[in-house]
Amino acid sequence: MKLNFEYGTGTMIAELPDTTDVFIPGETVKDPDCLEQSYDNLYKATLESVRNPIGMPTLTELANPDSKVVFVVPDIVKGGNQATSHRRMTIRVCLDELYSKGVKKENVMILISNGLHSRATIPEMRTILGDIFEEFYADNRITSHDSEDYDHLVYLGIAPNGDPVYMNKYVFDADIAIMVGHTQGNPYGGYSGGYKHSATGITHWRSIATHHVPKVMHKDEFVPVSTSNTMRSKFDVQSMFMEEKMGKKFFCVDAVLDTKARQIAIFSGWAKEMQPKSWEVADKRTYVHWAEKKYDVVVFGMPTGFHYGDGMGTNPIQFMQALSAQIIRHKRVLSDKCVFIVSSICDGWFHDEIWPYAQEIYEMFQNDSNNILPDVDRYGEYFATNAEYIRKYRFANAFHPFHAFSMMSCGHLAEKHTSAIYMVGAKKPGIARGMGLKTRATFEEALEDAKNKYVGDNPNILALPLAFKTASVHLCMKDPSQNSHSRDNATGGCCG
Repeated sequence: MKLNFEYGTGTMIAELPDTTDVFIPGETVKDPDCLEQSYDNLYKATLESVRNPIGMPTLTELANPDSKVVFVVPDIVKGGNQATSHRRMTIRVCLDELYSKGVKKENVMILISNGLHSRATIPEMRTILGDIFEEFYADNRITSHDSEDYDHLVYLGIAPNGDPVYMNKYVFDADIAIMVGHTQGNPYGGYSGGYKHSATGITHWRSIATHHVPKVMHKDEFVPVSTSNTMRSKFDVQSMFMEEKMGKKFFCVDAVLDTKARQIAIFSGWAKEMQPKSWEVADKRTYVHWAEKKYDVVVFGMPTGFHYGDGMGTNPIQFMQALSAQIIRHKRVLSDKCVFIVSSICDGWFHDEIWPYAQEIYEMFQNDSNNILPDVDRYGEYFATNAEYIRKYRFANAFHPFHAFSMMSCGHLAEKHTSAIYMVGAKKPGIARGMGLKTRATFEEALEDAKNKYVGDNPNILALPLAFKTASVHLCMKDPSQNSHSRDNATGGCCG
């Protein structure tokens, strides 16, 4: 069969055996039905959820005319931007509820929870918020989290698990903090939303450096993806410590989203009680029991721009994270000798404007006895405190320098859990080889080499077209008893 895989800004054709299995999220196995997507219906469904929060009072019970309110809204990396997106619907519904209790518009703030991601640009804010942007921006009521602005950070102290916890001061000072989240499959702790949102979106690199690091991400429990691991526990402990110190609970409104970022279900309330209920629904879309055999070869394509930004598929620090994310998500269906074959133009573009430190880190990895990515982890604080990189994060829409180290912590998992990774079509193949990848000109050449060296003449092949152009799932064996990983039984029964 001939299949097209993402490559640069176009595609590359692969000719694969007819026995190749193909999986495309939302198509191969249909998503659960989403809610009817008219504005009126989604408003009604969101209002119903907001008025029936799990484990805490309603907004109208919490609010009074003097209440200060902060909406905490995910950045452009996750969730849809359509007129009926969960972000926009939730803000509108909650505003109407708050205004009905006399809350003043001038006491409402919208905070983009970018964490260590690049701070939102004005066009991104407009894309995320739509008409709501015009209502609040002119009055300076929209901002993007700045994890290096110590005038607007609060150090809360040491959480019960020993982690240092910082948080955004606007959120800390608010009478009501509304967390608008997405319950979507995520390799880091199983799902976005819930306490993951607060533990990564409104905090500081020193807090994030307690969980996005090798000592957490390289534990056996981390792969395959699960909500029962140390990382997820740290999200919960840090966020509940925030609630304790604030003297209030986050009012969370999380939507389970489908492949097209449409709402399947909406859950509101206290994250400690709400997020497990949202996961039960999300499991039906996310943990897909489909595979009838383990796969020896996985084939997919990497476009130049996706997820974290343009250059994600050419910057070696970034593309290693993207490779590893597929390991974390799909390990349950991979054989022990699995090989990845991935197209990437790999042309040397690091996109220095948003990842200004990446070339320096890449060169460092090539020297001074740095043999595997965890060897570079010791430089995390050195880069995270670099004044010029911090200035670029704060004022030039670059990612925070510590973000690179969270990417590399993840990136090592690709090497750890594969026999080999082939990058095909690279314009500068030496960059890929510098990250430990094998290079070939075409998919066919890579597959032939993998057969000769790793997987034999008749490997089970899985093709993942649109791997980085759709909201991914976590693939599982059709027979749950074949999901032979020690953490499977800890995921609420969905995979064990």
